Amino acid sequence: MKKVLFLALAAASFSFTACESKKEEATEQAADNVEAAGEAKADAMEDKADAVRDSADAKSDKMEDAADKMAPATETPAEEVKK
Repeated sequence: MKKVLFLALAAASFSFTACESKKEEATEQAADNVEAAGEAKADAMEDKADAVRDSADAKSDKMEDAADKMAPATETPAEEVKK
């Protein structure tokens, strides 16, 4: 009788662990999905940051090129001012 009761309890415990395993798998899958979504969002943000950085660099280069093309400022020597 004890053996039958023990086997019945063992069978019942295995059935409970099987249910728990499905819950565990579902939770792990949900966690993986959250992680993947976070990675995708971070990648998108990094791409956007790179685009902003590239745009700022291009604008800075354009401004520097325009400054280089400007006519040099003429300075009047002090002796000419005194005349």
